[in-house]
Amino acid sequence: MAFSPVPTALDVLPFEESTDFVANGFVDSDARSEKRQKIEKLLDAKSLIFAEPWYKTVNNLHLWNASFIDVILISSPMGIMGLPFLTRTKGFSAKIYVTKASARLGQLMMEDLVSMHVEFRQFYGPEESNFPPWLRQEELEKLPCELREIISGKDGVELGGWMPLYSAADVKDCMLKIHTLNYAEEACYNGTLVIKAFSSGIEIGSCNWILKGPEGDISYLSSSSFISAHAMTFDYPSLQGTHALIYSDFSSLSDAQDAEVGDNHSNPTADELLPLSFQDLGGFNPNSDENSEEKEKLAFICSCAIECVEVGGSVLIPINQLGTMLQLLEEMTSFEALAMKVPVYIISSVAEELLALLNIIPEWLCKQRQERLFAGEPLYAHVKLLKEKIHVVPNILSHQLLMSWKEPCIVFCPHWSLRLGPVIHLLQRWCGDPKSLLILEDMLNPELALLPFQPVAMKVLQCLFPSGIGLRKVQPLLKTLQPKTVLVIVQSEAETLKVSCLQDSSELKITTDLAYQFYWKIFRNQGIDVARLKGELLMENARYHLLLDNDKKNSLKMRSLIHWGLDDSEKLLAALSKIGINASMEHGMGDAEPRTVCIVQTQDPYKALIEIGTTSTIITTADANVASLIYKAIDNILDGV
Repeated sequence: MAFSPVPTALDVLPFEESTDFVANGFVDSDARSEKRQKIEKLLDAKSLIFAEPWYKTVNNLHLWNASFIDVILISSPMGIMGLPFLTRTKGFSAKIYVTKASARLGQLMMEDLVSMHVEFRQFYGPEESNFPPWLRQEELEKLPCELREIISGKDGVELGGWMPLYSAADVKDCMLKIHTLNYAEEACYNGTLVIKAFSSGIEIGSCNWILKGPEGDISYLSSSSFISAHAMTFDYPSLQGTHALIYSDFSSLSDAQDAEVGDNHSNPTADELLPLSFQDLGGFNPNSDENSEEKEKLAFICSCAIECVEVGGSVLIPINQLGTMLQLLEEMTSFEALAMKVPVYIISSVAEELLALLNIIPEWLCKQRQERLFAGEPLYAHVKLLKEKIHVVPNILSHQLLMSWKEPCIVFCPHWSLRLGPVIHLLQRWCGDPKSLLILEDMLNPELALLPFQPVAMKVLQCLFPSGIGLRKVQPLLKTLQPKTVLVIVQSEAETLKVSCLQDSSELKITTDLAYQFYWKIFRNQGIDVARLKGELLMENARYHLLLDNDKKNSLKMRSLIHWGLDDSEKLLAALSKIGINASMEHGMGDAEPRTVCIVQTQDPYKALIEIGTTSTIITTADANVASLIYKAIDNILDGV
């Protein structure tokens, strides 16, 4: 938002005007402060940064040691957009897991972003250094307070999060490092974790995760939705009964803010999310409040669009979420716009490939879409209208668009930021037309987004569609899932989330033929059965496996080398006497640590010293035969393993 779109005329460029007051850096601090205050009072299009945009990533990403990252889980197509910033760093070798649909959709979105960004590089040329001028402190001080806070953050800690956009080669390299999964398909990482993805219902290919290790399982709940008109249903039953649940869907926070403003919501109850045997929330319920509200929003948006085209205005819809675009496209193409013969244009470098992809992935779609396929109908209603009333073109200057262009019209195109892509050219064309309509999906600061196009005479409609679990559903959902522990992610830097609530013991898998070969020894006092073996303890598919060397199978019955219990000095003296060794006993202090031990000394010709401690017995003698005799005596009075 802090950057300006590519200017269309030289008179828009504000460089000279905006830098007059700091010529050669000789203006005193009072004058500079006074000038800065004047700029902060007037935030206009000339206040924006006229340079090739950089993109804000995680704070201090450039300081991360990428080699320390083991696994990355991506829960949505949009989540993959920032991945090349990380995979291009030195030393990166982590395993990346994402669903197949998210990977393909995310790749198309990244390629589209790179394609749109080329326009900036063509206009501004290659960067002269890796540190652009607008990041310098003296340049930041010239910016209005609102823009300065966007770039630096409130305390200046976000300044290191800005990075230049990745290249097409970076995207290709990133995709080669990704491991794709189907829903419920198992992937094993390093033998220690079994990873599975389950549909979250929020977007095509979006998912929640279950990580199963030898000490228990952890579920990760990302943004999810019970109602979806396109994506596969939220598979929350698969998340039931895990040892821990990491909750990261914070879309309900907006619900809480709305409630503070004036909505009077009662406390949620378990009745709103009944057990699976009583209520099937897995299906698309047309009678639900959420679905009714969403349909009302779609109908209202379409009615506003029809009103505009009826009076000769055009409708511009910047693409944000894919699911929202599909719903609006289907609703509008089945509305009165078709009867009025209003053309619909979809302008994007990947639009044709994207729409084709959506028709060959029915396994990732909701039950209603799949039923259309089985009935021999198109998955989406707009498919019938492609090339007739819906025109899909790669860019704003394509020959096909120029030949078929007709106004009024309805246009879907990127980018939702209103800073790059076809949308900026169409906004510059229609922003002064009061009959036209701009439809924005929820945007944090629409005034700043529209700043480069002021004065804006066209109508602006901002809408918000559900993007996660509503506040009233959170508590009933958690009650249904019944995790032993719930961990809520609080965004804090450089902190490790420790899960200490897993099971105390682990399972060990032993083959039946191996178990039959054990030679069990019963400890008389403790009542414990113990067997000793020599083999390997392996971890595979998050379970311990006990393997025995074939060469060592006959070693199970060999003599005991490990003993259990504390030597009884009286029994030891008697055992030594039976084999002809005279010994005497005395008490003393061991050298290793301050504890009371019993010392037994044997007499000639079997000269030896036996030190009996609380954890060990030490035989000291110069004659190996004497040591062997004493060991046999101790072996007879102790339990051996």
